[in-house]
Amino acid sequence: MLKLDFHPSGRHFLQIPGPSPVPDRILRAMSLPTIDHRGPEFGALGLELLGKIRKVFKTESPVMIYPASGTGAWEAALANTLSPGDRVLMFETGHFASLWYAMARRLQLEPEFIGLPGYEGWRHGVQAEMIEARLREDADHAIKAVCVVHNETSTGATSDIAAVRRAMDAAGHPALLLVDTISGLASADYRHDEWGVDVTISGSQKGLMLPPGISFNAISEKAIAASRESTMPRSFWAWDEILEANQNGYWPYTPSTNLLYGLNESLDMLLEEGLDHVFARHQRWAAGVRTAVEAWGLEIQCLEPAVYSPVLTGVVMPEGIDADAVRKIIYERFDLSLGTGLGKAKGRMFRIGHLGDCNDLTLIATLGGCEAGMKLAGVPLAGSGVTAALDYFAQHPLDAK
Repeated sequence: MLKLDFHPSGRHFLQIPGPSPVPDRILRAMSLPTIDHRGPEFGALGLELLGKIRKVFKTESPVMIYPASGTGAWEAALANTLSPGDRVLMFETGHFASLWYAMARRLQLEPEFIGLPGYEGWRHGVQAEMIEARLREDADHAIKAVCVVHNETSTGATSDIAAVRRAMDAAGHPALLLVDTISGLASADYRHDEWGVDVTISGSQKGLMLPPGISFNAISEKAIAASRESTMPRSFWAWDEILEANQNGYWPYTPSTNLLYGLNESLDMLLEEGLDHVFARHQRWAAGVRTAVEAWGLEIQCLEPAVYSPVLTGVVMPEGIDADAVRKIIYERFDLSLGTGLGKAKGRMFRIGHLGDCNDLTLIATLGGCEAGMKLAGVPLAGSGVTAALDYFAQHPLDAK
């Protein structure tokens, strides 16, 4: 029998940009006995958390909750609003935008990828003016949806979704706006209603601080209307049956009962703290980590300071140094997991997550492991990132809630 005893002493540092470390309070909630998902107790729970989750998406519209990964929520968004052969405009910002594009093709849609060229294109956020220009060319309104990633987990760029909506409005184009904020929700400011998003896609294992296994679609009235016209085959993902069952706090199939306990606890934690405070502490953590990277004399993967992610920071290795080899040393010597470079960024960089069950000391220890590991790997460093981050956190205390 395989013995899963990878970390024999001390606590493992899970500093990838999701799945994020799960707080003990949520783990305890998930350990409660499973109840009848058709009984009155569950219906009360369902109604309670369906109301709370809207506050995190900042919407008055319905939020679908699936027992699935974020990839499932991508498929749900496409399958409910579009029909085979529909044209979709997608913006390439990184690995996850690319995976979404590949899914659209598998679903027999006709996606069009635009973006900045090559690897350098993965070091920027969405360029809203490029979307506006392309939509202006589409005089016949053949493009049925625009799909963008809010927080690109593979690169550390958080795009300006309000600017994308303004670009679509300026072009006078009726396409739906579909946004992936799988890694952004509950860590970076996000406003489904205010930004005019039609379908927002997210997952449980990032800012919501849960294990993987739940995903979401927040849906506008325009998206619901489009779902009535869609001819894409769907059953499990279909919004209509979920909307009907949700009226009484239930689902048309067996939901992830104990994960929903955890979600309810997560929502309580976020709303008790206040979302603005949650966003501020993530921004502060991110700034402290970037201060460390600058002190090391290394490049940050995202080249646009205006869209630096509060969720993760990509650290680019000097030419000739394999980032995965550095990660391996850090993992083996210090029991610290960092995110790998994906797609075009593979081997070029590693990613430090600063989300989930985290605090200043967690990040100082993480940066210490990174710094020591890079020294062992022969990475030339200009100075101490640990000292720089300590100074930053000391000089920029987070206001008490």
